[in-house]
Amino acid sequence: MSGTGSTTVEIERADGIATLRFNRPEQLNAMDRAMAEAFHDAVTEVVEDPATRVIVLAGAGDAFLAGGDLTAMERAGEDAVATVDAIIGPAHAAMKQLMAAPQPTIAQLHGAVAGAGMSLAMATDLALAADSTRFNLAYVNIGAVPDCSGSWSLPRLVGVRRALEIALLSETIDAHEAKALGLVNRVVPAGDLASETRQLARRLAAGPPVAQARIKHLLRASLDNDLSQQLDAEEQAFKDCAATRDFRDAVSAFLRREKPVFRGR
Repeated sequence: MSGTGSTTVEIERADGIATLRFNRPEQLNAMDRAMAEAFHDAVTEVVEDPATRVIVLAGAGDAFLAGGDLTAMERAGEDAVATVDAIIGPAHAAMKQLMAAPQPTIAQLHGAVAGAGMSLAMATDLALAADSTRFNLAYVNIGAVPDCSGSWSLPRLVGVRRALEIALLSETIDAHEAKALGLVNRVVPAGDLASETRQLARRLAAGPPVAQARIKHLLRASLDNDLSQQLDAEEQAFKDCAATRDFRDAVSAFLRREKPVFRGR
């Protein structure tokens, strides 16, 4: 395993899996300007690396990410807009790259998942949560609105009426309720979170990258396409897959009842 990145967002690489770990544990990984910039740099680095097959977001210490750095915003006083802009700008640039990335993304969630942390978690393709995790969108509590794509992801995951309830009332949601709502895919014992995430990431990393990228794009685009547009997109994506060696090898392996090996070409 290799590790790089800044001190506030560390990058760990192993077996085609790039883990981006938020690393301000004393502040529950609250995002300040330095972390937002480091997050953007880290996302750019791993998305553009051809060796990256899966991207995992995780947090150091007792929380995944407890929102934005409110201390920095308070300290800014009447200059709060400039402080917010310095955080949101690179964070949103990172989100655009992450959500458009061809690689599957996984959130490994524990402790507090609040504000921007909840927005980030909802934006990933899959999410695993420790059974002790607590979620709160939280923005309304400071007189603000969701950022980091929270207002885009939430109604798509839970429906508009429930999204409004979660955003306006800002009630804490436990891990099991989050799973029932569709905010996370799996809830696991806290002690098993890291190993369960690695297992899922390795399974994805062993899959067909071209097909995974096309599946991700098709499903995300489907909510904004009409049927005719989606059918056209499916046709083109299937042709893209059929042009790969992975497709041909996998078809042959299936017919021979063998397990395919996907090489990403």
